[in-house]
Amino acid sequence: MNGLILALLLPVLGTTLGSACVFFMRKQMNMPLYRVLLGFASGVMVAASVWSLLIPALESDGAEGAFRVVPVAAGVVAGFLALWALDHFTPHMHVNQHEEGPRSRMSATKKLVMAVTIHNVPEGLAVGATIAGVLEHNAFIPIAGALTLSIGIAIQNFPEGAIVSMPLRNAGNSRFKSFWIGTLTGLVEPVASVLTVLLAAWVVPALPFLLAFAAGTMLYVVVEELIPDASEGEHSNMATLGFAAGFVLMMVLDVALG
Repeated sequence: MNGLILALLLPVLGTTLGSACVFFMRKQMNMPLYRVLLGFASGVMVAASVWSLLIPALESDGAEGAFRVVPVAAGVVAGFLALWALDHFTPHMHVNQHEEGPRSRMSATKKLVMAVTIHNVPEGLAVGATIAGVLEHNAFIPIAGALTLSIGIAIQNFPEGAIVSMPLRNAGNSRFKSFWIGTLTGLVEPVASVLTVLLAAWVVPALPFLLAFAAGTMLYVVVEELIPDASEGEHSNMATLGFAAGFVLMMVLDVALG
């Protein structure tokens, strides 16, 4: 049970630590570091989507043979479509670090806070779905799998917290206010996780679809938000190295803990 509580809280810890970077910030976020963090987060999320979500979904106790891929494929497509719909009606995460004027910067950071908060919901769903799978007596997900996914999300939440709190500070907010707003964007994750676990009776039969749905949302964020920001302008090669490091680390964690 302690392991499951840890899995529930780790993503928020990642966001909190990332938001705390604002206390070490001087003027503006270092762009090479920013690229590395985004690339690293992208690699972690891609690896987590494969080893912690899609593979367990395919190995579930669902349909036999080739038909077991149907709910998984449907979940991935649904995840992409859900995030596409959210992006259609809400602002993107992209933030121009060189925007001029406090009014334009504040507008951009408000949009960033909203977008990051919304995008944290499916990550909470992913953790909650894996915890529900662990609690199910016929669980096809070991507790180590839930912890691995939670660790992966916590790692990618670190730069996410930083890219919220630092622009807020750059827009004129105090360090403490920027830190708390950055931390609050991550609190939706345990809320979504707990709700998913409480609805486990309905969630567990649909786990293959839900795990794939969460994977689809995470992959969408990587392709639509993180990689474009990481590859824009100079130092894009730093983002590529960060992606490789994040992907390998998450893969090793999942295999070692699984």
